[in-house]
Amino acid sequence: MAPATLTELAGESKLNSKFVRDVDERPKVAYNEFSNEIPVISLAGIDDVGGKRGDICCQIVEACENWGVFQVVDHGVDTSLVADMTRLSRDFFALPPNEKLKFDMSGGKKGGFIVSSHLQGEVVQDWREIVTYFSYPERNRDYSRWPNKPEGWVKVTEEYSEKVMELACNLLEILSEAMGLEKEALTNACVDMDQKIVVNYYPKCPQPDLTLGLKRHTDPGTITLLLQDQVGGLQATRDDGKTWITVQPVEGAFVVNLGDHSHYLSNGRFKNADHQAVVNSNSSRLSIATFQNPAPEATVYPLKMREGEKPILEEPITFGEMYKRKMGRDLERARLKKLAKEEHDDDHKEASKPLNRIIS
Repeated sequence: MAPATLTELAGESKLNSKFVRDVDERPKVAYNEFSNEIPVISLAGIDDVGGKRGDICCQIVEACENWGVFQVVDHGVDTSLVADMTRLSRDFFALPPNEKLKFDMSGGKKGGFIVSSHLQGEVVQDWREIVTYFSYPERNRDYSRWPNKPEGWVKVTEEYSEKVMELACNLLEILSEAMGLEKEALTNACVDMDQKIVVNYYPKCPQPDLTLGLKRHTDPGTITLLLQDQVGGLQATRDDGKTWITVQPVEGAFVVNLGDHSHYLSNGRFKNADHQAVVNSNSSRLSIATFQNPAPEATVYPLKMREGEKPILEEPITFGEMYKRKMGRDLERARLKKLAKEEHDDDHKEASKPLNRIIS
């Protein structure tokens, strides 16, 4: 079994086998080999209709069409609030293992602390600890799953989640306008948008070249805003994993990732960000991801198609069903890959038996 916390492995010289990935999944680019290909866009003047707003919208649309990921600065989320959220997050992961495990979310609990991921049936573990909880709709908040340590966490999180939700909705307005729709179209397509906060802590890793902090994926939801420290580790690809770039950390910026939901609503015009996180042996890393997702009953289908386009989905589907199918495919793909590897290993052992007899 994987350890209850990664703190238990901090001093090891060899990576626990639970975290070792197949060769084709291992990092190809270093955590600090930064690229400037991901646009950094200032939102200063975003409300200046007829002025700067038009140029800002063009930059955002271009980034979404090319990568599905960009960074925003001058976004209006107070720097002191960002600093408080970051400080409290670091303080949580510095708690003794028994304190973090009071919020253990294994066994299907909706929120809390866990190593690697809340997904059941993973074949290989991610090198991270997380604490996660739902913040919107407010009626669904379960404060028993929110950490009450360090002191002040709940109050700061409430304010932080509100401000990030506002920013996310403002960005969705821009994308709606770019599609020629009413500015609330993408937000309304979510029906009753939910928000989940996932705080990721990636400890120093003894053999970072063998593992990932977070496996390659696209987010299933609408839009994700990520706050990251200056260490580096977020990577993106736009050629199906042939080449990867490491996103340059920008102090105070939010990295914006579009998810599958936005990709489908735009009929494929906007990319769903294909990304992963790598780790290193020099420094721990912290990131705070805020996922804005549609309600389970929300319909997933293109809102508008440009002339000559065909829908990229055969028929409308609910987000709940879309999510279920996506997770099922991911787990099945991992299971089949593991099975193929085991069969290959068995065949290799069988083929080597005669040689072993000769040598003996």
